[in-house]
Amino acid sequence: MKQTAYSILDLVIVSEGKTYQQTLKASIELAKKAESFGYKRVWYAEHHNMAGIASNAPQIIISQVAQETKTLRVGSGGIMLPNHSPFIITEQFGTLGTLFPNRIDLGLGRAPGTDQETAHAIRPNFLQATHSFPQDIEQIQNYFLEENSISKVRVPIAEGVPVPIYILGSSTDSAHLAAKKGLPYAFASHFATAHLHNAITIYRNEFKPSESFKAPYVIAGINVFIADTNEEAETMATSFFKMIIALLTSTKREHLEKPMEMTAELRETIKHPAVKQMTKYTFIGSKSTVKQDIQDFLNETQVDELIAVTNTYDANSRIKSYRYFAQIMKELNSES
Repeated sequence: MKQTAYSILDLVIVSEGKTYQQTLKASIELAKKAESFGYKRVWYAEHHNMAGIASNAPQIIISQVAQETKTLRVGSGGIMLPNHSPFIITEQFGTLGTLFPNRIDLGLGRAPGTDQETAHAIRPNFLQATHSFPQDIEQIQNYFLEENSISKVRVPIAEGVPVPIYILGSSTDSAHLAAKKGLPYAFASHFATAHLHNAITIYRNEFKPSESFKAPYVIAGINVFIADTNEEAETMATSFFKMIIALLTSTKREHLEKPMEMTAELRETIKHPAVKQMTKYTFIGSKSTVKQDIQDFLNETQVDELIAVTNTYDANSRIKSYRYFAQIMKELNSES
């Protein structure tokens, strides 16, 4: 029977009153716990000019986390490729793959991971670079090939190093591209929910086997908040909902706020169509409550892997939630 892998996408969110150093250290501790809980991988996403997110340089975090763990796969979810030279990314991930053999993933996305002004500051020709995304991926693939050793332009440290490439997406465009290239596909359904089913269908129907991957492989993002009771989990998730509401209303909130008791006003705001749409795949409650939600989601999508996002104010609550999520996945896999 089908087994579903389970992983973590750590956005390295900064809570109110916490420093960047404390936040990064908490992320490293989470990864160490994740390894002991049986998670397959932990990914870090590139963001810029956001005071409340500390994952500006995933490559550096990946290196540190890989050093502190032994078997966990560590990678980018993702590197926003139009911000970078394909050559430099290959050098960086070739180095990581050499230091930590068979443990490094390279997830690639097309979005800037920031606002347009900052994107221009990072790379003035950013918009042009978004159009060359498919060609840039191909260039990275070529740099990783052993056969590239006869080329004039080489990345010797990457040649023959096994660093799998994943295409990240939040629309159907990425599904066509991942299928055409025969690469695994990670969909950002933890916030971009509208196109999940269409994207998966397109990807599976159009998938062309490649040397690296013979069959389609789908990873889906979900938000997960698990505690001992439904009420406790609901309280824990209030910080997340306030963050989403601030994002949708362009309200300036730099850091993740402390949780609060769920109020009638907040409950009503969460029912707004825009909030409901963005948080459609957000599962909150006790283990038994969330287990049923996860089972329904898996039955509905038949994805190969779930990558969970748990943005909580308290680091210990986050670890506890991820421990419970791992237990749920082990139970579901043993029952399948």
